Amino acid sequence: MALLTLNDIEKLALGALTKAGASLPQASALAKAVMAAERDGIKSHGLVYVPIYCLHLQCGKVIGDAEPIVTQPKPASVHVDAKSGFAHLAIQQGFTPLIDATKQNGVAILNINNSYNCGVLGYHVEELAMNGVVALGFTNAPASIAPVGGIKPVIGTNPFALAVPNQNAEASFVMDQSASVVAKSEIIMHQRAEKPIPEGWALDSDGNPTTDPNIALKGSMVPNGGYKGFSGGLMVEILAATLSGAMLGLEASPFGGTAGGPPKTGQCFIAIDIAAESFYTQLERLCNAITEQENARLPGGRRLEKRNDATKNGIAIDDTLLEKIAQI
Repeated sequence: MALLTLNDIEKLALGALTKAGASLPQASALAKAVMAAERDGIKSHGLVYVPIYCLHLQCGKVIGDAEPIVTQPKPASVHVDAKSGFAHLAIQQGFTPLIDATKQNGVAILNINNSYNCGVLGYHVEELAMNGVVALGFTNAPASIAPVGGIKPVIGTNPFALAVPNQNAEASFVMDQSASVVAKSEIIMHQRAEKPIPEGWALDSDGNPTTDPNIALKGSMVPNGGYKGFSGGLMVEILAATLSGAMLGLEASPFGGTAGGPPKTGQCFIAIDIAAESFYTQLERLCNAITEQENARLPGGRRLEKRNDATKNGIAIDDTLLEKIAQI
């Protein structure tokens, strides 16, 4: 194991991505997010994903020099065509007009199409909250969840996220949850480690529970909360795919492997300006009612603990992974 600083991690990701064919703007936006995932203890979207990103640049699933096109068809509506580049640059470029539109109109929406895996959704809404708005985020993904009672995947893991600002230009808390019991990347990590997955994570192609990650990846993910989780994922599909003109999860190529070309999925962000004078007072009362209870924490609390530790002490990275990235 090697101990790396956050700056080391960002530079490592940036170097690999540019070597694999990403432009500096595309690589910079993604490398920062990779560092943030490692910092917050979300290993499944950290450096372990960099070789996949690079493979997708080389096989054409991602267009490395794509230049997003930002338009504002209505005063409170922003749209970005990601042009099959990484989602992160498209989101970054859409946020400036989104925040401006929110301050002018009270609420505004950003829709993105022709996009790609946006990584940790909570990372993006937290950035919006740091600009003083309440932020909601939605992203669709290639189909991996079957409807309750069915066996054919229809929607992706389709997470949604909420970030709420405090008075110090920070997020008071960030909620980020998937329509499935776990993110698909967790099953992929178990597959690589040749470890069984816990029962209740996934089903085989006949709709039966499985603990074999290889079989799980050919079947479907279990929705979080049964039909309620599937309904939440369906809501995300409407907001992130149909509303933005992105590819449905049914038709999008996988985020893993090299087959199928660009997935062309989508994202949706809704930003809300704070109008009520009592907002921060009520928010504090609500948060205190949670944190003052023993063993209770706000959503994202564990990530903040890991963030503080990583900032002070660095992060241990597996030597095999470092060698794999160095070869790129």
